[in-house]
Amino acid sequence: METFKIILLVFLILCAISVSLIKNYLISVIVFMSYSLVMSVIWFLLESPDLAITEAAVGAGVSSILFFVTLRKIQALHDAEGEEKDEQSQG
Repeated sequence: METFKIILLVFLILCAISVSLIKNYLISVIVFMSYSLVMSVIWFLLESPDLAITEAAVGAGVSSILFFVTLRKIQALHDAEGEEKDEQSQG
């Protein structure tokens, strides 16, 4: 069980670092969602189920939906899809 906790903590640190380094907004939001889900598992392992449920609902759920809506509003998702289509047509 200790190795599982260590693996989760390492993954948590990697997610936190990679969110700040990733240039693609969509991938960054997805990594943020995984960060929140791992954090909720850690809260559950620390025997705090109320915090685990809150982290899963707010961190991975509501915040991620708001990020996706924001990316759609600023047309960052549309721009990323257009760039991928351009790269595929050129290659």
